[in-house]
Amino acid sequence: MDQPTLLPTRRVGTDTDLLPAYVPLPGLGVLPINAYLIHAREPVLVDTGIAPLRDGFLRALRALIDPAALRWIWITHADADHVGNLAAVLAEAPQARVVTNYLGVGKMGLQQLPLDRTYLVNPGQALDVGDRRLLAHRPPVYDAPETMAVFDTGTRHLFSSDCFGAVMARPAETAASIDKRELHDGLALWARIDAPWLAAVGRDRFTAACRPLRDLAPRLILGSHLPPAVDLDDALYAGLDAAREAAPFVGPDQAALEQAIHAPEPAVV
Repeated sequence: MDQPTLLPTRRVGTDTDLLPAYVPLPGLGVLPINAYLIHAREPVLVDTGIAPLRDGFLRALRALIDPAALRWIWITHADADHVGNLAAVLAEAPQARVVTNYLGVGKMGLQQLPLDRTYLVNPGQALDVGDRRLLAHRPPVYDAPETMAVFDTGTRHLFSSDCFGAVMARPAETAASIDKRELHDGLALWARIDAPWLAAVGRDRFTAACRPLRDLAPRLILGSHLPPAVDLDDALYAGLDAAREAAPFVGPDQAALEQAIHAPEPAVV
């Protein structure tokens, strides 16, 4: 896989559809880029995918729901892989409001997001979507300070944003289908890339930061960068802890990039 790829949507757990995609990480593997649709009384889209896959993403979303019926778009944080199709979705979803917090709306304001289409929620607060509440939580690992994970009180699904992402050798339908060592190493690698500050966090503070999400006892963990995970909480937190105990990731520099660019093409036999 050398280009971003959109995979077929599928139902994951109760009331929830996954809109999955993958992007290549050259020299490392692939990374999932997930968005989710919650079929609540007031339907909720969690994140909006990446811009290079816009046409396919919108087709997939329309096959799941009439965008005009969307009421909420919960943006876990304002990075490009989470807001890539936000403007396009808003154009087709006139009733939808974007759920974020003060910093998030400030960042998305740079994309001319209208204030009257936003709804501010802080970690610890909840959004009523008619038949359930969605609780906002700050996850223990993140790469943007406005990040808010989502806990669906109706299904007990946890939408964990960048927390629990994993670099993978190839796409997988579930986290449980990945070899245990590969999953552990992929979790640790992604956390080292995405949250290099983890190396400066002591064990006690890290354990305390993880406790609120662990206490939720989610039925299903739905990460932005991980296939759906059930009954894998210990393994997921162990991957984060391994990143905390390791040195921060250091990627290729310019010399390495130029070497790769100018490397001779392999001979065709």
